[in-house]
Amino acid sequence: MGNQIGCVLLAGGLARRMGGGDKGLKTVQGKPIIERVLETITPQVGPLVINANGDGARFAHLGHEVVGDSVEGFVGPLAGVLAGMDHLVGQCEWILSVPTDTPFLPDDLVTRLKEPLDEGNKIVMAHSGGFDHPVVALWSMDLREELRKALIEEEMRKLKQWIKRYPHASVEWETDPLDPFFNANRPEDIAGL
Repeated sequence: MGNQIGCVLLAGGLARRMGGGDKGLKTVQGKPIIERVLETITPQVGPLVINANGDGARFAHLGHEVVGDSVEGFVGPLAGVLAGMDHLVGQCEWILSVPTDTPFLPDDLVTRLKEPLDEGNKIVMAHSGGFDHPVVALWSMDLREELRKALIEEEMRKLKQWIKRYPHASVEWETDPLDPFFNANRPEDIAGL
């Protein structure tokens, strides 16, 4: 297993504000956002899986396995993190989660997020522009069963609320010339890109 870090690309949302469909398949600068994410993230991680609900065939051209949420009902990104953990259990000690609507992720994401791990943190998330980005985070695989229990028994849905239970840290990125964690939520967000 070594120090290999797995990755789950979170594409399981309903994209209501985007008008439905998969936000990651929307185009920025002539390329689908999910392809931009893969180009940046793949060199930084080991095994990688895409979390998406419904027919996974729509991502088949990307060459990565697609897994649905481990908890039914479109309950949010925590379910996607758990699905990634369930799929990659035994292959890595840490898993990176990134959404598929963030076209400008940094090349040093994993290197920088790993820095606070030796301080006993179980979760390390990105931070920019005064905000934590809990969907862009490293998660200890040790949290897998506790996450499942929180999702099913407590109906936990809020990332930050669950993260607060564990030793965690944030790593700051500059937002000039652009925020590396900009995410496309509405059509107008990507209209000028």
